Amino acid sequence: MGNKAVFLDRDGTIIKDNGYIGNLNDIEFYSFTTRALKLLQEEFLLFIVTNQSGIGKGLVREKDVENLNDYILSYLSENEIKIEELFYCPHKTEDGCNCKKPLPYFIDLAAEKYNIDIGQSYVIGDHPSDILFAKNAGAAGIFVLTGHGRGHLKEIGEDITVSKNLYYATKKILG
Repeated sequence: MGNKAVFLDRDGTIIKDNGYIGNLNDIEFYSFTTRALKLLQEEFLLFIVTNQSGIGKGLVREKDVENLNDYILSYLSENEIKIEELFYCPHKTEDGCNCKKPLPYFIDLAAEKYNIDIGQSYVIGDHPSDILFAKNAGAAGIFVLTGHGRGHLKEIGEDITVSKNLYYATKKILG
């Protein structure tokens, strides 16, 4: 039996979605983020998986996105939260890459590298692509209403678990 994991979307799930951000000043963590992740890491390995198509569209520089990701990881680490790995796709949809959510590339990669039991794992995110990402990999998806969540609510199936935010999703996972 492998490890259980939670794959977290970045923008709109753990930080506020402030568009295509390239500046550290644009990062705003939700007030509940650290509390939720501390609870989750007691039972799950944590990963962040984010589509950053602003790079492929030329709206932000890859180096800036990497700096933001490093800042997020260091902030979480300072708050005693261990993110095993942060994966990002820099491509735009038209590039036809194999790593953009909802394709399960990054979950498959993590599963092999960290001995993850995908069937005992979750994806939490605010886009329909996050829920498809979970389904395509064989994990359970939880749709949150933060970020773009409320705007996309009509696009997800009635069989999908919906939570107000990451903290409530955490409570559902942990029972």
